[in-house]
Amino acid sequence: MRKIILSVILIALLVFTFFSNFLLTPHTTASEAVVFDTGDTAWMIVATALVLIMTPGLGFFYGGMVGKKNVISTMLQSFMAMIIVSVLWIVIGFSLSFGTSIGGVIGNPMDYFMFQGVGTNTAWNLAPTIPFMLFALFQAKFAIITPALITGAFAERIRFWAYMLFMVLFILLIYAPLCHMTWHPDGLFFQMGVLDFAGGTVVHMSAGWAALAGAMFLGKRKVQKVSPARITYVLLGTGLLWFGWFGFNAGSAMGANGLAVQALGTTTVAAAAAGMAWVFIDKILGHKLSAMGACIGTVVGLVAITPAAGFVSIPHAIFIGVFSSLVSNYMVSLFPKGKIDDALDVFACHGVGGMTGMLLTGVFASSAVNPGVVDQGLIFGETTLFFHQTTALIMVSLFAFVGSYALFFIVNKITPLRVSEDKEELGLDISQHGEYL
Repeated sequence: MRKIILSVILIALLVFTFFSNFLLTPHTTASEAVVFDTGDTAWMIVATALVLIMTPGLGFFYGGMVGKKNVISTMLQSFMAMIIVSVLWIVIGFSLSFGTSIGGVIGNPMDYFMFQGVGTNTAWNLAPTIPFMLFALFQAKFAIITPALITGAFAERIRFWAYMLFMVLFILLIYAPLCHMTWHPDGLFFQMGVLDFAGGTVVHMSAGWAALAGAMFLGKRKVQKVSPARITYVLLGTGLLWFGWFGFNAGSAMGANGLAVQALGTTTVAAAAAGMAWVFIDKILGHKLSAMGACIGTVVGLVAITPAAGFVSIPHAIFIGVFSSLVSNYMVSLFPKGKIDDALDVFACHGVGGMTGMLLTGVFASSAVNPGVVDQGLIFGETTLFFHQTTALIMVSLFAFVGSYALFFIVNKITPLRVSEDKEELGLDISQHGEYL
């Protein structure tokens, strides 16, 4: 029966795609034909590719941390996000995220359905110097990596088909509304004046809270303490993530300009400062300087600077990196003592790192760095922005956690989320994919 259902879905998709030109009506995009800046366009094409390489980088990062029996499955979860979300984004995800606002919460699903009206001769009004399609494809890479981030929490125990179903529902019902509320001009958070330069709420907080919900729902692994399969993979993954993050943050300036350079600088120093702080903390606590610690600390810094990258100065970025490393390191130390098996500390690093970055944006955001900042941070004697950042943090946390937990519950009713104990013991590489290292 499952094979029949899958075959019907594939045939229906092929038929619909073939006749889509006849079914879809012409659509006018956000602005009429314009002359684009070739420098901005070239940079954004590169930035889009840089963001995409983060997802296989994440695959290496996570894959190296799990046990040897689960490396392929863990890395494949990231790779499948590139495959599934790319199609989903074009069909309806982009429209839900950036279509005409419905109540400031979600976009009209029919505005850009199947990428109708998303062409190369028009522009999005907040990125007027690059083709509209380039903007849409750049945003697709953010959607791709978000569900991939979640996978670290339930590593080594989730059924692969259930994960893919969750991933689709998460993009449609959690990611798209958060993206619309934060980055669409008529979105709820955008209208509030919330600042999120490159995805503190949309990507990292949503993934972090979903990860916590998944870890709680699926329960503990049978064996929690396993030796990392390939620490060299973790190092390679960290390098790819840091490399790609320049597209993630500097690309969010939407052009080859001074703001992109500022984001490049803050991203560089925050990552370095966080990695340095993490290994210093480990040394103070009596631990050896480990490759894993250096890598995790660096990624935490990248996470924390994401919402602030284009709004804060270089010295403040160093503070954000160090402070976020302290907070996340403490959170990581708490989790093994509890009952929640967040296998790769996704909530402690991405969730907490994202929240720290959002709050510190409300502390350090400066109009001298970015003239678009209307309300400056606490350090400049203004309180409005910090209040808005805190309000958004609470709302996003509740929405992402409760919504994700509900999705795990629904998926589990449709198809079991967790593998059996025998298959967990055997390892997901063999039990889910029939492959092994």
